[in-house]
Amino acid sequence: MPEPRGASQTAFLTLPSAAEYLGISPNTLYVWRHRRQGPPSFRMGRRVMYRITALDEWVRDQERADSRSNRVLDPLSRKPQRRSKAMQ
Repeated sequence: MPEPRGASQTAFLTLPSAAEYLGISPNTLYVWRHRRQGPPSFRMGRRVMYRITALDEWVRDQERADSRSNRVLDPLSRKPQRRSKAMQ
């Protein structure tokens, strides 16, 4: 990800700039927006905009939801469960 922006720079990114910030294609971000997935966005006039702080928070949420980066969700870190006996 690019360096965080200072207070003197803009707090919003257009869709192409947000895609570059996230390291994905603009088309992917457009499809996610259309499907109501991905980071939160809004319209400012005719432009689709993304708040940089919302992009950063969305990335953190993705990391927390992934079992490879969140040990609590890792199924290999849990004790094996006993199988219940099947009822006959």
